[in-house]
Amino acid sequence: MISPQRLTNMVYVAAEGTFMETKRVDLHIHSTCSDGYFSPEELVEKALEAGLSAISIADHDNVDGIAVAQKLGAEKGLEVLAGVELSTQWYEYYDMHLLGYGFDPQDPYLNRELSEFQEFRAGRNRQIIDRVNEKLAGEGRAPLDPQAVRRLAGGTIGRPHIAQALRAAGYVADNEEAFNRYLVPCNVPKRYFPVDEAIRLIQQSGGVAVLAHPPYITRERRLLEKLVVELVGLGLDGIEVYNNGSNMEDTDWLIKLAREHELIITGGSDFHGDPGSNIEIGSGFREMKVPYRCVDEIKSALRKRQL
Repeated sequence: MISPQRLTNMVYVAAEGTFMETKRVDLHIHSTCSDGYFSPEELVEKALEAGLSAISIADHDNVDGIAVAQKLGAEKGLEVLAGVELSTQWYEYYDMHLLGYGFDPQDPYLNRELSEFQEFRAGRNRQIIDRVNEKLAGEGRAPLDPQAVRRLAGGTIGRPHIAQALRAAGYVADNEEAFNRYLVPCNVPKRYFPVDEAIRLIQQSGGVAVLAHPPYITRERRLLEKLVVELVGLGLDGIEVYNNGSNMEDTDWLIKLAREHELIITGGSDFHGDPGSNIEIGSGFREMKVPYRCVDEIKSALRKRQL
């Protein structure tokens, strides 16, 4: 019999029929270096407050926050894995996200590719602000100041920062209204990495490639399994089985899918820190518990790649 006190630090893995006593981790967090609301330093403090043992700041197409987070984490006793989230496309699947872990953040080829993406993203966001301002002008409202939006972002501007500026100006009540009224109608198409190139980019810089939050790609399990088989053929290393889109049954099924194809399992909250969001660092919005074993699996895969 396991005591209630011990159960609070354990995760039951139905697919493997066992309880695991574990330290908790969060391997999918965003900072101000992409579209998060907290700096890398603030995220380290928040992770410690949440009782986490390890995190990964997986910013969109950006690795700028890794070094400072790892330095502070080492000082504070928090393990920080190198992470990134790439926007990819594969046939009919657009904006399919791929997570990279354990790569060299200083890899020159990786940085060159990400720099090109960041330049495109910066231009895209300027165009979105211009379109939003055209819409505001048509409503007889003052335009947003692009520099003010940049200050709000504290780094790379994302659409959530434009939404924040719209809220601060009193034009909308919340993020949902900002997107529905302005950001969706004024959107500019994104650019995507072909997923085979993204997998190769992560692996060539020393990392492992993991499919992010699969339920947000498709909830049709037959289609998802077919997609995973295709991605395994391209070199996919793992699946983010613990995610906000998965309930316990989904998580169990994803673990079985990963084991069937000899893939590692990872998990994270996809925490951005948006005002009013119910997603919490370390637990998402489903009170998920991501076991430290996910970090062990990443490290094991990295060691095998070095052999």
